[in-house]
Amino acid sequence: MSTAMGPQSRYLNCAGRELHFMEWGAQHTETVVAWHGLARTGRDMDDIAAHLAQRWRVICPDTLGRGLSQWSPAPDDEYQLAFYARLAVELMDQLGIHHCHWLGTSMGGAIGLHAAAGALQGRIRRLVMNDIGPELARPAVERIRSYAGSPAAFDTVSALEAYFRTVYAPYGAMTDAQWRRLTETSVRRLPDGRVTPHYDPAMVRQFIAHPDDYDQWSAWDALQIPVLVLRGAHSDLLLPEVAEAMRNRGPRAVVVTMPDCGHAPALNTPEQYALVERFFAA
Repeated sequence: MSTAMGPQSRYLNCAGRELHFMEWGAQHTETVVAWHGLARTGRDMDDIAAHLAQRWRVICPDTLGRGLSQWSPAPDDEYQLAFYARLAVELMDQLGIHHCHWLGTSMGGAIGLHAAAGALQGRIRRLVMNDIGPELARPAVERIRSYAGSPAAFDTVSALEAYFRTVYAPYGAMTDAQWRRLTETSVRRLPDGRVTPHYDPAMVRQFIAHPDDYDQWSAWDALQIPVLVLRGAHSDLLLPEVAEAMRNRGPRAVVVTMPDCGHAPALNTPEQYALVERFFAA
């Protein structure tokens, strides 16, 4: 891959908060914003970003409170979809991105939906929602909260990797190198020397301070852009009946089921690349 297409690590101040993001394919004018899931980082998008960067500029932010982005000093006010959308607007404005395609995994897709129906209406041209919808299965939300709100800590990075291999097994097939990268790009060391996932545990306050944040049928029905929904065949978060409703109302999404994975497909296979690429290129 040429230097121009390779990733650059960058920081910008948005809404008074420092955001970190990776930029791929900076030589291109058309842009894809690729946003990660709840307890993850923008580096989860490395594989698909490298592929899409052959044609598009790809921006992969770390959400506030995750990865290398600043942690919020006001968790109850800022860990919510509306503030994340505000950050997205300011990030795009500062980068000179007038229009974009949006690829979002889980929470990243919910941010895209919220923004496409609101603050970025008319600026998001096509939306890919990776295993997320305008209604979430409550047991799955509780499952995610159970590990995200009280992140595990380990003496070694290898032990943390073993933990990630367990809790993120639904991502589907991943190589040893991909598991190692996932671990090394989302680890921080605690004062006692142990290691833990690299995010602010207070980010789960979103579910307490904003309990209806992910109930987005009104936003869904307001969308007037093409939407592609990728659903993990074994997903416990995006239920089949919700995906079917997304196919039949609002923007009438194209829904594709990804075999051999649950919540959420890792976006790391040629088949997944091709689906997203064809949708954005249409």
